[in-house]
Amino acid sequence: PNVAAICVYPLFVETVKQALTAQEIKIASVAGGFPSSQTFTEVKIAETAMAVMQGSDEIDVVMNLGYFMEDNFEELTEELQEIKESCRHAHLKVILETGALVTAEKIKMCDIVPEAGADFIKTSTGKGYPGATFEAAYTMCKAIKTYHSITGNKVGIKISGGVRTAEDAVRYYTIVKEILGNEWLNKDLFRIGASSLVGDIEKRLGK
Repeated sequence: PNVAAICVYPLFVETVKQALTAQEIKIASVAGGFPSSQTFTEVKIAETAMAVMQGSDEIDVVMNLGYFMEDNFEELTEELQEIKESCRHAHLKVILETGALVTAEKIKMCDIVPEAGADFIKTSTGKGYPGATFEAAYTMCKAIKTYHSITGNKVGIKISGGVRTAEDAVRYYTIVKEILGNEWLNKDLFRIGASSLVGDIEKRLGK
Protein backbone atom coordinates (compact mmCIF):
# COMPACT_ATOMS: atom_id res chain seq x y z
CA PRO A 1 0.00 0.00 0.00
CA ASN A 2 1.02 3.61 -0.48
CA VAL A 3 1.56 6.08 2.33
CA ALA A 4 -1.60 7.49 3.87
CA ALA A 5 -0.74 11.13 3.17
CA ILE A 6 1.91 13.50 1.91
CA CYS A 7 2.41 16.46 4.25
CA VAL A 8 3.71 19.78 2.91
CA TYR A 9 3.67 23.49 3.62
CA PRO A 10 0.55 25.32 2.37
CA LEU A 11 2.29 26.86 -0.65
CA PHE A 12 3.04 23.39 -2.06
CA VAL A 13 -0.43 21.87 -1.75
CA GLU A 14 -1.40 22.79 -5.29
CA THR A 15 1.91 21.46 -6.64
CA VAL A 16 1.36 18.09 -4.98
CA LYS A 17 -2.24 18.00 -6.15
CA GLN A 18 -1.15 18.51 -9.76
CA ALA A 19 1.74 16.02 -9.61
CA LEU A 20 0.15 13.22 -7.56
CA THR A 21 -0.88 10.24 -9.67
CA ALA A 22 -1.19 7.51 -7.01
CA GLN A 23 -4.70 6.82 -5.79
CA GLU A 24 -6.09 7.23 -2.27
CA ILE A 25 -3.22 9.34 -0.94
CA LYS A 26 -4.35 12.34 1.09
CA ILE A 27 -2.71 15.73 0.83
CA ALA A 28 -1.95 17.13 4.26
CA SER A 29 -0.81 20.65 4.98
CA VAL A 30 0.70 22.17 8.09
CA ALA A 31 -1.01 25.44 9.02
CA GLY A 32 -1.77 27.73 11.93
CA GLY A 33 1.65 29.28 12.33
CA PHE A 34 3.51 25.96 12.17
CA PRO A 35 5.65 24.89 13.98
CA SER A 36 5.33 27.26 16.98
CA SER A 37 1.63 28.21 16.72
CA GLN A 38 2.55 31.64 18.08
CA THR A 39 0.49 33.84 15.82
CA PHE A 40 -2.97 35.41 15.82
CA THR A 41 -5.97 33.10 15.85
CA GLU A 42 -7.32 34.95 12.81
CA VAL A 43 -4.13 34.13 10.90
CA LYS A 44 -4.42 30.45 11.85
CA ILE A 45 -8.03 30.34 10.66
CA ALA A 46 -7.21 32.11 7.39
CA GLU A 47 -4.18 29.93 6.65
CA THR A 48 -6.19 26.79 7.34
CA ALA A 49 -9.02 27.89 5.07
CA MET A 50 -6.62 28.82 2.27
CA ALA A 51 -4.82 25.46 2.49
CA VAL A 52 -8.15 23.66 2.21
CA MET A 53 -9.10 25.81 -0.78
CA GLN A 54 -5.83 24.78 -2.44
CA GLY A 55 -6.78 21.12 -2.06
CA SER A 56 -5.69 19.93 1.40
CA ASP A 57 -7.54 16.89 2.66
CA GLU A 58 -5.98 17.20 6.11
CA ILE A 59 -4.70 20.07 8.21
CA ASP A 60 -1.96 19.71 10.84
CA VAL A 61 -1.82 22.44 13.48
CA VAL A 62 0.15 22.78 16.72
CA MET A 63 -1.85 23.22 19.89
CA ASN A 64 -1.30 26.63 21.50
CA LEU A 65 1.21 25.66 24.20
CA GLY A 66 0.92 29.06 25.87
CA TYR A 67 -2.78 28.56 26.56
CA PHE A 68 -2.20 24.98 27.67
CA MET A 69 0.64 25.74 30.09
CA GLU A 70 -1.42 28.51 31.66
CA ASP A 71 -4.39 26.11 32.05
CA ASN A 72 -6.33 28.46 29.79
CA PHE A 73 -8.36 25.59 28.39
CA GLU A 74 -11.36 27.70 27.42
CA GLU A 75 -9.41 29.83 24.93
CA LEU A 76 -7.46 26.80 23.73
CA THR A 77 -10.68 24.93 23.00
CA GLU A 78 -12.31 27.92 21.32
CA GLU A 79 -9.31 28.44 19.04
CA LEU A 80 -9.22 24.80 17.98
CA GLN A 81 -12.98 24.81 17.37
CA GLU A 82 -12.64 27.84 15.11
CA ILE A 83 -9.78 26.22 13.20
CA LYS A 84 -11.87 23.05 12.87
CA GLU A 85 -14.74 25.06 11.37
CA SER A 86 -12.39 26.56 8.78
CA CYS A 87 -11.28 23.04 7.80
CA ARG A 88 -14.72 22.44 6.29
CA HIS A 89 -14.50 18.89 4.83
CA ALA A 90 -10.82 18.39 5.72
CA HIS A 91 -9.70 16.42 8.78
CA LEU A 92 -7.92 18.24 11.60
CA LYS A 93 -4.79 16.75 13.18
CA VAL A 94 -3.70 18.58 16.32
CA ILE A 95 -0.04 18.32 17.33
CA LEU A 96 0.38 18.27 21.11
CA GLU A 97 4.16 18.82 21.09
CA THR A 98 4.53 16.21 23.82
CA GLY A 99 8.24 16.90 24.24
CA ALA A 100 7.33 20.26 25.76
CA LEU A 101 4.75 18.83 28.15
CA VAL A 102 7.38 16.76 30.03
CA THR A 103 5.12 14.64 32.27
CA ALA A 104 2.58 11.95 31.44
CA GLU A 105 0.06 13.78 33.63
CA LYS A 106 0.38 16.89 31.47
CA ILE A 107 -0.01 14.84 28.29
CA LYS A 108 -3.09 13.15 29.75
CA MET A 109 -4.71 16.56 30.19
CA CYS A 110 -4.72 16.87 26.40
CA ASP A 111 -7.90 14.79 26.39
CA ILE A 112 -9.62 18.15 25.93
CA VAL A 113 -8.28 18.31 22.35
CA PRO A 114 -10.66 15.69 20.89
CA GLU A 115 -13.54 17.56 22.51
CA ALA A 116 -12.50 20.62 20.50
CA GLY A 117 -13.03 18.71 17.26
CA ALA A 118 -9.68 17.10 16.47
CA ASP A 119 -9.91 14.06 14.20
CA PHE A 120 -6.36 13.04 15.14
CA ILE A 121 -3.99 13.85 17.95
CA LYS A 122 -0.31 13.86 17.04
CA THR A 123 2.79 13.66 19.23
CA SER A 124 5.15 16.32 17.94
CA THR A 125 6.57 18.43 15.15
CA GLY A 126 10.12 17.15 15.60
CA LYS A 127 11.24 20.79 15.57
CA GLY A 128 12.54 22.53 18.66
CA TYR A 129 11.40 19.96 21.24
CA PRO A 130 12.07 16.26 21.80
CA GLY A 131 10.01 14.07 19.49
CA ALA A 132 7.75 11.12 20.14
CA THR A 133 8.30 8.80 23.10
CA PHE A 134 6.73 5.47 24.01
CA GLU A 135 5.40 6.99 27.24
CA ALA A 136 3.69 9.81 25.33
CA ALA A 137 2.16 7.37 22.84
CA TYR A 138 0.91 5.15 25.68
CA THR A 139 -0.64 8.10 27.53
CA MET A 140 -2.30 9.45 24.37
CA CYS A 141 -3.74 6.03 23.54
CA LYS A 142 -5.21 5.75 27.03
CA ALA A 143 -6.79 9.20 26.65
CA ILE A 144 -8.25 8.23 23.27
CA LYS A 145 -9.65 5.01 24.74
CA THR A 146 -11.30 6.91 27.60
CA TYR A 147 -12.75 9.47 25.19
CA HIS A 148 -14.13 6.67 22.99
CA SER A 149 -15.70 4.88 25.97
CA ILE A 150 -17.50 8.08 27.00
CA THR A 151 -18.56 9.46 23.61
CA GLY A 152 -18.40 6.53 21.21
CA ASN A 153 -16.27 8.68 18.87
CA LYS A 154 -12.99 7.40 17.47
CA VAL A 155 -10.03 9.78 17.35
CA GLY A 156 -6.89 8.84 15.44
CA ILE A 157 -3.31 8.96 16.67
CA LYS A 158 -0.19 9.94 14.76
CA ILE A 159 3.29 9.23 16.07
CA SER A 160 5.77 11.72 14.63
CA GLY A 161 9.05 13.37 15.39
CA GLY A 162 12.13 11.15 15.53
CA VAL A 163 10.77 7.72 14.59
CA ARG A 164 13.91 6.47 12.84
CA THR A 165 14.00 2.67 13.01
CA ALA A 166 11.71 -0.20 12.09
CA GLU A 167 12.03 -1.48 15.68
CA ASP A 168 10.63 1.79 17.02
CA ALA A 169 7.78 1.70 14.51
CA VAL A 170 6.88 -1.85 15.62
CA ARG A 171 6.92 -0.78 19.26
CA TYR A 172 4.53 2.11 18.55
CA TYR A 173 2.33 -0.22 16.49
CA THR A 174 2.23 -2.63 19.44
CA ILE A 175 1.23 0.10 21.90
CA VAL A 176 -1.68 1.14 19.69
CA LYS A 177 -2.72 -2.48 19.12
CA GLU A 178 -2.64 -3.41 22.81
CA ILE A 179 -4.48 -0.34 24.10
CA LEU A 180 -6.87 0.60 21.30
CA GLY A 181 -7.20 -2.72 19.51
CA ASN A 182 -7.14 -3.94 15.92
CA GLU A 183 -9.89 -1.53 14.85
CA TRP A 184 -7.37 1.34 15.16
CA LEU A 185 -4.77 -0.37 12.97
CA ASN A 186 -5.64 1.36 9.71
CA LYS A 187 -4.64 4.57 7.97
CA ASP A 188 -7.84 6.35 9.03
CA LEU A 189 -6.96 6.08 12.73
CA PHE A 190 -3.23 5.38 13.01
CA ARG A 191 -0.24 7.01 11.32
CA ILE A 192 3.51 7.10 11.78
CA GLY A 193 5.51 10.03 10.44
CA ALA A 194 7.97 8.42 8.04
CA SER A 195 10.29 11.22 6.93
CA SER A 196 13.09 9.82 9.13
CA LEU A 197 11.89 6.21 9.10
CA VAL A 198 11.80 5.64 5.35
CA GLY A 199 15.60 5.44 4.99
CA ASP A 200 15.81 2.57 7.48
CA ILE A 201 12.96 0.71 5.82
CA GLU A 202 14.49 1.07 2.35
CA LYS A 203 17.83 -0.16 3.66
CA ARG A 204 16.22 -3.26 5.18
CA LEU A 205 14.34 -4.00 1.98
CA GLY A 206 17.60 -3.78 0.05
CA LYS A 207 16.49 -0.90 -2.17
